[in-house]
This record gives sequence, structure tokens and C-alpha cells, in this order.
Amino acid sequence: MSRPITPAGDGFLTEANGGAPPVPRAFIWDGRTLTIAAVLRSWRWSKTDRGDKYLKRHWFELQTSDGATIEVYYDRESRRGSPPWWLYAIRE
Repeated sequence: MSRPITPAGDGFLTEANGGAPPVPRAFIWDGRTLTIAAVLRSWRWSKTDRGDKYLKRHWFELQTSDGATIEVYYDRESRRGSPPWWLYAIRE
């Protein structure tokens, strides 16, 4: 899917850790508020460019307060003015 999402509300569910961004308590997607209840898992995705390895995305599988499971990622290479947070999948 890969649709941009916007962090919403005050505060974060997690703190920044090892270069990973803090996970917001809520996101806005398509006019809908996705309130995050828990981080189920997280992982990183790297790319190789001219022999060097770069961390490209931080992925998170999150449980929402209404029971949906969403996969989001934080794009470390987002351009200025582009959203860094993206919704990849939602299972309700």
C-alpha cells in the first residue's frame, strides 16, 4: 500500500533507541486516527550502494486500540518536505 501517515497527538509510545525513531502514540491516515496500543515487533531494512551498507527504513508492526494490526515504516531517506512515516499494511 505505502501511503503517507502523519504522527498525531502528544507524546510517543516508545523512546528513540539505537537510531530508531520514537513511535508516536497515534497516526492520522485518510482522515482516520490510528491510536497505537502496542509495538508487536520491529526490524530494520538496509540497502547497499557502491559497496557501502546504509540503514534505509525502520519497520514496526503495531497493534491499534481498536484491535487492528498495522505495519508502518520510517524512511530515513525521506526528502525535505516528504513524510518520513508510511503505512504499508493494515489488517482489521
